[in-house]
Amino acid sequence: MTVQAEAMGQMETHMREPADRQIAADAERLSAELASLRGRLFPPSAMKTLRPFTSGEAARLIGVTDGYLRQLSISGEGPSPEVGAGGRRLYTLADVNALRAHLAGQGGARARHYLRHRQGGEHLQVVAITNFKGGSGKTTTSAHLAQYLALQGYRTLAIDLDPQASLSALFGYQPELDLTGNDTLYGAIRYDDERVELASVIRPTYFDGLDLVPGNLELQEFEHTTPQHLAMRGQGQPGDLFFARVQQAIATVEDRYDVVVIDCPPQLGYLTLSALCAATSVIVTVHPQMLDVASMSQFLFMTSDLLAVVREAGGELNFDFLRYLVTRYEPNDGPQAQIAGFLRTQFGDRVLTAPMVKSTAISDAGLSKQTLYEVGRENFHRATYDRAFEALNAVNAEIEALLLQSWGRKP
Repeated sequence: MTVQAEAMGQMETHMREPADRQIAADAERLSAELASLRGRLFPPSAMKTLRPFTSGEAARLIGVTDGYLRQLSISGEGPSPEVGAGGRRLYTLADVNALRAHLAGQGGARARHYLRHRQGGEHLQVVAITNFKGGSGKTTTSAHLAQYLALQGYRTLAIDLDPQASLSALFGYQPELDLTGNDTLYGAIRYDDERVELASVIRPTYFDGLDLVPGNLELQEFEHTTPQHLAMRGQGQPGDLFFARVQQAIATVEDRYDVVVIDCPPQLGYLTLSALCAATSVIVTVHPQMLDVASMSQFLFMTSDLLAVVREAGGELNFDFLRYLVTRYEPNDGPQAQIAGFLRTQFGDRVLTAPMVKSTAISDAGLSKQTLYEVGRENFHRATYDRAFEALNAVNAEIEALLLQSWGRKP
């Protein structure tokens, strides 16, 4: 047999390998390479950390001047910052939050300005980020919103409800390696005896004040077991309403948080419906392309029909606000500008004023599984970074203002 014939024979043997084995081998290869990449990006423990903030950045987060922050440091009030080269003061987010608590503890009219936790009578805000079309920017929106709220001093819980677990990956988790059974929200909403408390599933993140309920493929089990549960209910078996389970799980930890941000899966299944029933507010992400807008129209029809059934079954659906967010927006793209204008004509002020601008800075940060709030300005062309940073802050500040309004506070 010639060398060429032998090579052809090996190729044919490889091609005849069962598809499940080929896919499994590809999955193993990709998973191992992702683990290796994480180890290189975040040594030695392969876990992400948040960079420290300069005194100017810390002062802006707290809402004081850099000079006042320097006075606090000199007088020994609050945590002591790390002093770098040239006497440069650096603060961790934990330092920033400790300074907020210190300043709020002095009392006065500005106490709430420093410590923004919700007070008595202010309900937990549960914000669901949703759209059943993939690529609409849900995960990017969810991650940056959760991190923004934590940076502003709100006690925040991010829930990854997407079995693809992109939000978890952004927070440094590799689902197939770092998570086992009952490590997702499914563990707290399942129907059998292996159900656990949500508190046991929650994991702290490298953002002080921001916790995460990670996701993985286990979440898909809820889509399979819920029809079985509904069939049992139809036969007279006991059991609570499926759409209340996420809400009930969140209620067990609500005293620990001010805001919960849920990254919904890109489909209108039982998980998404349960998240909408748990939500106090909803953000629908929209990519300004006609096909995406047409898809959103179908999403709204289906959502309306399903929520009507839930309401008739006794579910409470009282959103503090429902807003549409234009994502991956390119200001110089004429057709996109027309679509954005069309949406504003249809929905008025229910479309957020600020769009989520498409930016190479956000894309470049994502290459290392980071967000724009994690990377420093020095890593980018300053004009590019500043434009993206200002656009992100504009979107998230607008959502924050709606949250404050729901609590009866002034933005």
